[in-house]
Amino acid sequence: MKKLLICSLILLAALSASSQILKPVKWSYAARKTSATTATLYFKATIEKGWHIYSSQVAAGGPIKTSFTLTPSAAFELAGGIAEPTPLKKFEEAFNMPVTYFEKSVVFEQRLSLKVPTTIIQGSLEYMVCSDRQCLPPETVKFSIPIK
Repeated sequence: MKKLLICSLILLAALSASSQILKPVKWSYAARKTSATTATLYFKATIEKGWHIYSSQVAAGGPIKTSFTLTPSAAFELAGGIAEPTPLKKFEEAFNMPVTYFEKSVVFEQRLSLKVPTTIIQGSLEYMVCSDRQCLPPETVKFSIPIK
């Protein structure tokens, strides 16, 4: 009976160690007013070594691109599309095409025209993270960014 209990505990410990949830990307958000009627939102992804996320400009048929959805509001309007730095590019056999991606960290920016002096911008972002060995399912993250 004692041996069975010890074996069960060892098996349980091994299973819990192998089933830990991977979270190789951490997101942070900020906003900066650039004038009384404009602001810029910043979406920063900090990516663990060995992993990468995809650009917001991935061609159809490839991985899930990083995308941003802002909840519509009378408090603001988008001023252009999402901006990103120049991504890395490589051919990925998993998708049978060249893809653009980011490693380590990346900051995406979205400019806004403000209709009110202060507001809270809410929305979500979707991204996919991969390593050389695996891709995790796409993830959607909600955000709320105050503009003061």
